[in-house]
Amino acid sequence: CATSHPPTPQAAFAHLALAFRCDVFTLQQRVQVEKRARDAAEENIQEELGQCRAALERLAPCCTDAGCKEVLEQVQHSLAVLAAAVERATSAAEKLGAVHQEARMSRAAEVMVQHVENLKRHHMREHAELEEMKRLIQQNSRNRQLAETQDDAEPRLRPHPLMRTFQQGAARRRVSIAVIPKQLL
Repeated sequence: CATSHPPTPQAAFAHLALAFRCDVFTLQQRVQVEKRARDAAEENIQEELGQCRAALERLAPCCTDAGCKEVLEQVQHSLAVLAAAVERATSAAEKLGAVHQEARMSRAAEVMVQHVENLKRHHMREHAELEEMKRLIQQNSRNRQLAETQDDAEPRLRPHPLMRTFQQGAARRRVSIAVIPKQLL
């Protein structure tokens, strides 16, 4: 059974970036489709309300007694209230959809901000390491230059390279003589 780990900020950022790029291509088309669907739903509701009003108007001449006319007026009033409620429901649905979209975008923005913060920290850490390396290189360069200037300032203290070779050869000979047993000498 494989366990599902939450995606890293980099993976989530890449996923969101791809989703945004894909959404850009289809956004205008999706807006048009949703707008047509909303308009069709509103037209259907208005048509139904219109048919109810027309039915009530046809029914009005048939109602001769006061009780029937009163019920007819109540139904007409309820129909007007229903039409206003449909308008408010449509507006509330659009606001709710906007809030849902804002919540999704807020989560996406948080992932992006977290990824940018991680990149900033990574950049600062690498920048600090780079500055430390520069400082060490400059310090080593200064130490090397100081050593070279000291060597140039005191030439008589440094033996000539040929003299060094001669001294090393003499030391080797002395060692080789000391190794020979006294009996052979």
